[in-house]
Order: sequence, then structure tokens, then C-alpha cells
Amino acid sequence: MALKIGRGAHAPGFLVMDVIAAANARQAALAPSDPRVIRMEVGQPGTGAPAGALAAAAAALRGADPLGYTEALGRPSLRARIAAHYRDWYGAAVPTRRIAVTMGASAAFPLAFLAAFDPGDRVALAAPFYPPYVNILTALGLQPVIVEAGPATRYQPTVALLDRLDPAPDGLIVASPCNPAGTMLAPDELAAIAAWCDARGVRLISDEIYHGLHYGRPIATAAALSPHAVVINSFSKYFSMTGWRVGWMALPEDLMRPVECLAQNLFISAPHICQVAAEAAFDCTAELDANVARYRRVRDHLLKALPCAGFPDIAAPDGAFYIYADVGARTNDSVAFCARMMTEAGVAASPGVDFDRTRGTRTLRFSYCGPEADMIEAADRLTRFR
Repeated sequence: MALKIGRGAHAPGFLVMDVIAAANARQAALAPSDPRVIRMEVGQPGTGAPAGALAAAAAALRGADPLGYTEALGRPSLRARIAAHYRDWYGAAVPTRRIAVTMGASAAFPLAFLAAFDPGDRVALAAPFYPPYVNILTALGLQPVIVEAGPATRYQPTVALLDRLDPAPDGLIVASPCNPAGTMLAPDELAAIAAWCDARGVRLISDEIYHGLHYGRPIATAAALSPHAVVINSFSKYFSMTGWRVGWMALPEDLMRPVECLAQNLFISAPHICQVAAEAAFDCTAELDANVARYRRVRDHLLKALPCAGFPDIAAPDGAFYIYADVGARTNDSVAFCARMMTEAGVAASPGVDFDRTRGTRTLRFSYCGPEADMIEAADRLTRFR
């Protein structure tokens, strides 16, 4: 007898994770003398947590505190430090009471979606997009509304594109810098989108997890532009703490208690020791900014090298650590192309079908957050790959 499988179980997988597994298998099959696989498929910094965060975690382990549950919204001292971060970076007044610490940004998204929307609600987002946006929305019974953005808008939504949506959606997700293209909304563009949302009763969800990783263009936070916006951030990218699984939200007043109740039931709290380390990471800016300088050097190198290697159609990234390339002149099957590139060149990258369900067969994403020498060698390998 076949038993029922829930609707949420039919949400698509996150293909990047499959590419990671394939790259791991490829590396394991190589002989010790073979050139290793260079990893450009995943957005995981090649650096670990900053030294100050590690020292704080070590001290906590040696201390008398049993490191048990914290409040569902996070340790008060960490929430206060995040609130101070908004003042220091953006000049924005975000009260501590409106900060919620989460188990990475990955937990923040379902918390935000569950608190703000009902099954059947329509949530818009620009393609290409971070795949779990659509996959989580689908699993929760929400309806993704895809706005196709392209090179003309640097893969970002615009008010003109949003005006074409009829009726207006219940929510809108924006990301600046975005994954997979690394492009950004200018502060006035984000302000215009926030105003568009507020005028139409659309809940704005702003993914800001790549803030701090930007190369000359100014950043803005939606927390300073709309009292109704939900802002999601993380310690994974700029703070280089992917495996520690700590993120946060800056929430509007009306969603504070709903998110707290959901977090109590779904997650209890982010790990105590990870919160301690995350708080200490705010004092490690010299080390973290050195990482950003390295990303910028690699970015500049790849923007020169990739066109010479047969990848001329790229959107120059303003931030994050990704380059999104149109490979339509070379293939209409980005999955097979990436598999061949891994086999023949030893470079792992992510096919665009993960980020764009209609046009992604012609695109791929390079992540350049690995060791600098590896990224330079990858460009050399790709130059020889045809």
C-alpha cells in the first residue's frame, strides 16, 4: 500500500549541493599525482571563522556556562551588537527588540515566509535567483512569481518590471548583492522598490547576506527604507562562518511575536556557542576586510581572464563572490557543460538551471571565494578548456 507523501516533499532539490557531491566524488577518484578539482561551485569562503571568534568560542568551552538553550530570538548581547551594527554601517536606528537571531539565513527564510504569508499567497522575485527562495516557497504552499531580469537591468528587478505584475503580489524578495550574479541595487533603486511595496501593501523581504562584500558601490539596508520590510543577514559570508549556522533578521514590529513563536517551536534557538563566536566576530573587521580585498583581487583577475578563456558574456559583479556567465554561444546544456568542464579542466562550477528554470541552460555561475592561488589556476585551466 502506498502511503501519502506530503506536498512539501515535492519541492525541487538544490542542485548546487549535487554539484558539490559530484566534485567530492571526482576528487576522491583521482590519483594522488592528478591535479585536484578546483572548487568554484559553492559560495563557501576559503577562510574560516576569524581568530577572535575562535578565541571566544574556546573561552566559552572552558567556562562555567553550560552553553544551553538561549532565548528563541537569541542572546540579548548578540542582538544588541547586531542593532549597533546597523547604526555603525548604515546610520540606521534598528532597536534591539526588532532583531531575531536564527540558525543561519536558511532558517530565517521559512520563518519570514511563515510569519508574513499564507498558503496560496504570491511572492515575486527576479530570475536568476537563489534556488532555495523558490524551493522553500513551494514547500510552504506559496506561489513564486518570477520576474525575468536580464543584462539590461543587471539581473536585478526594477519598478518598471514590477509594474507589469497584475495583480500586485503579496510579497517581493530582493537580494543586493545578489546570488548568482553579484550585482547590486543602488540605494535609490532599493528605496524606490521599498516605496513601491509600501504603496501597494507588498511585504518586502530583503536578502542582505552579502553586505560587506562589495567593491566600490554603496550599500543600503531596507531596514532604513521601510518600516514593513523584513531584512535577512548572516554570519556566513562577510564574517566567514558558514558552518557555525548563525544568521539574523531585522523585523518589523508586527512580525516580532509571530517569528518568536515560530522559532520557539521549529528551532528553539541557534546554538549557544555559535552565538558567542558570532558576537566576537564583529570585532574582527581588520581580518575580515583583508578577505574582501582578496576577493576583489580575484574578481578583477577573473574579469580580465574569463573573456579570454571563452566566457565573454558576464555581468561584472558589484559584490558577493560570484560571476554569472552566459555560455549560450558554447552550449544549450549547462549541466552537461559543467560536468565536462569538471572532467576535462578539473574546475567545478554551478549550472544556471539552478538559478533560472527557463534560461539557465545557457548560463553558469563561478564562485571565486576559494584560495586566491586556486582561483588564478582555475582561470588558466579554463583558458585551455575548449
